[in-house]
Parts: sequence; C-alpha cells; structure tokens
Amino acid sequence: MKKIAWITDTAAQLDDAFIQKYDVYVLPLSVVFSAGSYRESVDLTKDEFYEKLKLAKVSPKTSQPAIGEMLALYEKLEKTGYDFAIAVHLSSGLSGTFETAQAASRMTEFPVYPIDSQIGSFPMVKMIEVGNNLLEKDETIEEVIAIITEMTRASKLSFIPSSLNQLHKSGRVSGTQAFISNLLNIKLVISFIDGKPVMTEKVRTNKRAKDHVLSLLRADMMNGTVPEVAVINCNNIPDSEVWQNELMKEFPNLKVQIVALSVCVAVHAGDGTTGLSWVRY
Repeated sequence: MKKIAWITDTAAQLDDAFIQKYDVYVLPLSVVFSAGSYRESVDLTKDEFYEKLKLAKVSPKTSQPAIGEMLALYEKLEKTGYDFAIAVHLSSGLSGTFETAQAASRMTEFPVYPIDSQIGSFPMVKMIEVGNNLLEKDETIEEVIAIITEMTRASKLSFIPSSLNQLHKSGRVSGTQAFISNLLNIKLVISFIDGKPVMTEKVRTNKRAKDHVLSLLRADMMNGTVPEVAVINCNNIPDSEVWQNELMKEFPNLKVQIVALSVCVAVHAGDGTTGLSWVRY
C-alpha cells in the first residue's frame, strides 16, 4: 500500500487526535495585526486572538502560507518516504492558499494533488476522513479526487454574525449599514455559494436567522442524507450549546458537534458568530 500524506491548513481546525490518526500536515494561516503577524495555532491561541481583536483600533488582515513553506513541506514528505500527498485547502473564494498550492505542486517532482474545498471548517475534515477511508479500500487516487470534488459541491456552511461591527471594521459593510442594523437588531445570514460567502437572508431577530439556516438544513435532509452537523462559532460556546441541544431534540439520530471557526474567519465575521455546517450525501 502506498504511503499517503494529507495536507490542509488551519481553516480546517483539526484536533491532535485527528491529525495523528489520518497523518495530516497542517499549514498555518496567519493573522496580521498592526504589531505583527501571528501564525494561527502556532504563535497565537484563540483566547489571545479575541483579546487582541477586542483592543485593535485597526482591523487585522489575514495571509496565506508562503509558497516556500509549501515547497519545504513537500520536500520533507518526499524524503520521509511518502509516495504522494492530497492537499485540501480553504476555499479559493476566501484565500489564495489553494492557488499557491497549485503553483507549488508544479514546482516539485513529488506528486501533490491540491483540492479547492470551496468552503472551510467542518466539511474539510469530512473530506479528509472520507478520502482516507476510500484509499484504505484501494480506490485509485483519481476516484478519490473525484469523490472529494463532489463533496465540495455538497458541503454547506451558513453563519450569523453577532453584530456587523467587525464586518464594518474589516471593510465588508459600511458604517451606516452597521449602525442601522445594530439599532434595528437586524441579523444577516451568510452562506457559502460557489466558494464565496454571500448574504442570503436579512431578518429581524436572531431566532428568524436561525430558522432560515435550519430551513436550509431540513431541505438537504429531504433531498439526501445528512448524518452529522457542526454548530460552528467564533468564541461563542454558550449559544452553540443551546443550538446543539435544539438540534438533538428535533433530530434524535443526528450527530451534532460544536466546532470553533478559524480565527481567520473571525477577522471578518467577528466575535460571537454562530452557524451550522454539514455535508449532504
């Protein structure tokens, strides 16, 4: 059996057990504050990030792994005895990481297969898990790539920013829009469509926003199988636990877990954001 490495970035938010089980190498995304650049999960914990975000007068930026970092990893994998690697990266609609991986893969003789996840967070985890299981069943690399690519089209992620303050600071909405929305308690639902976050609903109250996201989940359950759902959040465990309990009550057979979003997403979505993510089979 060929020796296979999985590569991803910190948008997937993998835990140590998953990394060890599936032999995953994680390239860190970076957050750039006025005081300097910090690699996610390496130079900066989530608590430290949210504290810096709260105090920042200028909204931080994000940056992707450097091409040299990718090439160094590919060289290391080849020397370690791997036959090839599959790289599942954050949506190209949010980051240039996938394009950089494509360029790096053309600069090395080590076989690397970059995949644009078209999303972030929980679905990236499932792509690695499903792909690894297929390889263990002796599926060809071409078949595995095709199935993961199909998963990118069946992956969903919708989130509800707690307020529009951080979206305003990061330049995504105007100050007037943020002021009026906060004054009137208007909530946005932002969903990934064709790899990009798009506002899909604007409603009064958080309950209506949650109901809209739930309607998307129920529709996918009617049209396919959804065995797992992740309640995603930016530093908002209390509301995530409430949503988790509501889902488990409505869908007793559904596996529901709470997943923290990458701090690189929180740079735009802001502290307090919650949402749901799943893959339809």
